This record gives sequence, C-alpha cells and structure tokens, in this order.
Amino acid sequence: MLTRIRTRFQGVVVLVALSLASFHAHAGDVLTFEQALRLSQARSQQLVAQNHATAAARDMAVSAAQQPDPVLKLGINNLPISGPDRFSVTRDFMTMRSVGLMQEFTRQDKRLARSMRFEREAQASEASRAQALAQLQRDTAMAWLDLYYQERMLVLVKAQRDEIRLQVEATEVAYRGGRGSQTEVLAARAALAQVDDRIDQAMREVSTAQTALRRWTGRAADTPLGDAPDTRHVPSHLNDLESTLTAHPDITVLIRQEEMAQADADLARANKQADWGVELMLSQRGPGYSKMVSVNVSVPLQWDHKSRQDRDLAARLATVEQMRAQREEATREHLSQVTAMLQTWQSSRDRLRRYDSVLIPLAVERTQAALTAYRGGSGTLASVLEARRMALDTQMDRLRLDMDTARIWAQLNYLIPVEHDAAIPVLDH
Repeated sequence: MLTRIRTRFQGVVVLVALSLASFHAHAGDVLTFEQALRLSQARSQQLVAQNHATAAARDMAVSAAQQPDPVLKLGINNLPISGPDRFSVTRDFMTMRSVGLMQEFTRQDKRLARSMRFEREAQASEASRAQALAQLQRDTAMAWLDLYYQERMLVLVKAQRDEIRLQVEATEVAYRGGRGSQTEVLAARAALAQVDDRIDQAMREVSTAQTALRRWTGRAADTPLGDAPDTRHVPSHLNDLESTLTAHPDITVLIRQEEMAQADADLARANKQADWGVELMLSQRGPGYSKMVSVNVSVPLQWDHKSRQDRDLAARLATVEQMRAQREEATREHLSQVTAMLQTWQSSRDRLRRYDSVLIPLAVERTQAALTAYRGGSGTLASVLEARRMALDTQMDRLRLDMDTARIWAQLNYLIPVEHDAAIPVLDH
C-alpha cells in the first residue's frame, strides 16, 4: 500500500496536468483570454456612453461656430385704452403696429473660441474612453487570470486529497493488521479533514473569481477557460517609461483637461470685447398716417473690466496652471508606480524560477524521504503528513505567486489600451 502511495505521489504533477487538461478539454467551447477581452469591450456600456459624449461635444462644436439666431419681434405701440378711440389700432396717430428683426453679431474669433472649447471637450471624451477601455481590459484580464489560477489551485488540492485518502486507507489497513496505531489513523483522518476544508475554501475562491469575471463577460464566464497568456514578457515600450507615460490614458485625460481649461481662457479673453446687435423695425399706423421704420444698435457696456472680464480671464488662466500642475504631479506618480510594478514583476519571475528549480523539488524529495523512512519503520506517520502538507503549501504558494505575477503583468500589458474587434463572440449567446 505504501509503495502505491509513493508511486501516486510522484505522479502528482502529472495528475494535476491531466486534470487541468480534462477541465479545458472542449477546444471549441472555451473562453480564451483574448475572447474575454473582446467580449468585455463589446458588452461595455461605459464605452458606449463615452462615444455618445464625444458625438455630443462635436455637434456642439459645430453649433457654437454659428451666428446666433435672428429674433422676430411683433408688437403694438401706444394703443389707447380710454376715450372714443380706445382699443383702436388705426384711429389714433400714435398707435403703431410693428414688426421687427433683431440680429446679434458675434465676432468670428469668439465663435471659433466657443467651437474650439467643445472640440477640446470632444477630445477629452475620447481620452476618457481610452482611459475606460484600459481599465476595462486590466479588470477583465485580472478577473480571467484570477479564475484561471483559482481553478488550478482547486485541482491541486483535490489531487492532494486523493493522496491523503490513500494514506488513510493504508493506516487503517495497518491498524487492523496490528502493524499501526489508532493515533496514526486519527492523524491521517485529521489531515484528510484539513484538505477537505482547503477544498471548500478553494471552491469558494473559484466561485468568487467566476462571479468577478461574469461582471465583464456575462454568461461566458461559466465556460471552461482556455490556456493562459504568456506572462513572461511585458511590452517593449515599457523600456522607455517617460515616453510611454505620455500616452498613458490617465495622463492623456489630464492633458485634454488642461487643453479644455486653455480653451476656456481663450474664450474668456475673447469675451473681453462685447458683441453688437442690430434691430430693424417697420411700424404701420392708420390709413391716414405715414409708415415708419426704426433702426436700433445695441452693445453691452463693459464698464468694469477690472472687476468682471479681467477677473474671469484670471480665473481661467489660474485653472490652466492648476491642470498643468496636476498633470505633472500625476505623471511623476505614475512613473513611480509603473517602475515599482516592473521591479515587482521581475522579482516575482526570479522567485518563480527558484520555486521550480529548488523549492518544489526539495519538497517532493522530502516527502519521498519521509515515505521511505516510514515504510522502513524508521519514520513516523506524522513526518509523512507534515511533509505532504509542506509540499502542498509550497505548490500552492507557487501558484499564488504565479497569479500575483500574472496580475502585475496584466496591469503593465494594458497600461495603454488595445482596441479589439467589437464583434460579440458566440460564447455570450
């Protein structure tokens, strides 16, 4: 029985690989990493909202470049309300029926400034869409990777449970044959119960990760996952972080906001000169009286520039400086964050290599040695169970580290969004 246990333990890695292959067996019915990204983009209403915001701002830019609409004016002036001519519009020489047209003429530079303000808003909406897309891709990628690794952990723990169950059977057989003690049986059963608890915990983690992925991909999250992406490399443009961060969506949004603030300042400067208005009015009196025409010119009296127009311009310029300072500070912060992520990712890659070359082989050898000693009568069952527990912990730690490394890779890989075909995969049907 112990020989059988040892043989099965040596095949744990093979069992895990076969179980994972079985879990992802249906080649035409899996949710791949790239499919999840395309599906989340196709399902996103945030991107749709940003598209509408951009279209609205561009329409407003066209509208703002036009002259104001003319105003039609109709009226009756000097209508008598008493005496023999009361309410008559023709008998009193002062009564006039008037029709007029008033037009305000906005200077071209001001209209262009208003149009440019909305064009900058449209560009800011486009930048916000890129920002939302980058965050969407990072969240989707991390959710997919979380589920992928949580499933691997579950498979690993289940494979270990099979090993512990055989250990329980072996100790029970030995106890019934008088070659073991009840203490060993109880210890093996306790180890099995602990593994069952870890299985329950792993299943809960899988369920939680699946729920998180369902947020982005819908029912497709219930489909078995495909192979994991290659997380051993990050985009080459990260070699020059300062240049890369100028295209970072968060920074681009701040740049567009700064341009919007500058457009507001340009408009405030244009508003320092008032717009003129012209009104033409034709007035008709009774049959015995002549018709009259009136021409009026109106212009706002900006008599307090220092307290109004100059203050408005100063406020807009201060906002421009505020946006510039915030952008520079955000760029420094992002540079620090991305540099730290790159360092963590590289360190994690080194640690993974150490797990594969040293820690996991040592854990396997220790377990084999404990089994050999126990079979030869020079070791204890407690040593075997402890070695198994440590081997499982080592493999689980390796998977967690791999998951954390993949999450950092996803954040680095999608600092700048990648546009995908928005066609909805069949998996969401």
